[in-house]
Amino acid sequence: MSMISAVRVGVGAVVPHAGSEGGLQMRGVLYAAGIALFFSLIGTPMAIKTLARYGFGQPIREDGPTTHQSKRGTPTMGGVVIVLATVLGYGFTKLATMKMPTASGMLVLFLMVGMGLVGFTDDFLKVFRQRSLGLRAKAKMIGQWIVAIAFAVMALHFPNSLGFTPGDTHLSFVRNISAIDLGAVLFVIWAGLLIAGTSNGVNLTDGLDGLATGSCVMVFASYVLIGVWQHGESCATLGTGVQGCYPVRDPLDLAIVAAAVMGACFGFLWWNTSPAKIYMGDTGSLALGGALAGLAICSQTELLLALLGGLFVIITLSVVIQVGYFKISGGKRVFKMAPLHHHFELVGWAEVTVVVRFWIICGLFVGLGLGVFYAGWITVK
Repeated sequence: MSMISAVRVGVGAVVPHAGSEGGLQMRGVLYAAGIALFFSLIGTPMAIKTLARYGFGQPIREDGPTTHQSKRGTPTMGGVVIVLATVLGYGFTKLATMKMPTASGMLVLFLMVGMGLVGFTDDFLKVFRQRSLGLRAKAKMIGQWIVAIAFAVMALHFPNSLGFTPGDTHLSFVRNISAIDLGAVLFVIWAGLLIAGTSNGVNLTDGLDGLATGSCVMVFASYVLIGVWQHGESCATLGTGVQGCYPVRDPLDLAIVAAAVMGACFGFLWWNTSPAKIYMGDTGSLALGGALAGLAICSQTELLLALLGGLFVIITLSVVIQVGYFKISGGKRVFKMAPLHHHFELVGWAEVTVVVRFWIICGLFVGLGLGVFYAGWITVK
């Protein structure tokens, strides 16, 4: 069955328009990935030279692995390149396909840029003060919540002709759970928690050369596949009466955004892999986490993100467990050091070994998440 030209028969079913227009829309996914990859590949070395010239080097925590002290002064705030490459990839794709930006795509980009600005402020203060602490935790959280709340409120507006909005007040897993309607207020709170949790999860993962970047490539790739699949099975295309269709407002445009971020991360990874010539900093990690949460909310796969981004969840839990046990045990530790990847470094694993093995774990979670997503579609069909 073709995802673009399938003919459905049933109540409310329509024949999706195929042909050159549909092909052009699908090619937009490739355009976005390729254009963002290009800008990231050429933009990152330019950023390395500029940041090094102005002394924007990475401060290193004193209690970290001693091998990391050699990384002190490596240019940071490279996340600016990822964000700009993503925006350019999306923008030029819209020009190439002659399609207007959608509400869902623009909102995810708004969330990504907004979280990136919070991270940029944190990074700038770290560099300015020449220590590993930037914004105070409270100020950083307030900034994240301001952006998250603005996104969540706007996500409940901008309905299309079928009344679908970018966000939905129903809790979602592989699709909306009709029995659980959070309501507008609880939805905003839930979205804020999801955004803050995901952005901080990616931030905690960004501790080894290429670890967070490579992991994000895989998770964003999964959202490219999800968006393309939802587009082929969209209620807007097949008709609202077709059983199992996805009432997602702009699934193909979400795939285009995900492809742009994936391409930007791919290009950045060329320079960020060990030995890293540049770090994304909080600018990149918060932006990428925000984009992931935005894609999950707008594609109605909020709880599925915990599977697709399982590596981020494990690393975040390692910090929670370490801090919690330290407090209740009077100073004892579960791990030699948290986040978890530093524990394995101190055990004796080489940094590259930790990164590659954690990439494998990330890939397994992504495969599991996509399998669950597909199983959810089969179940309702």
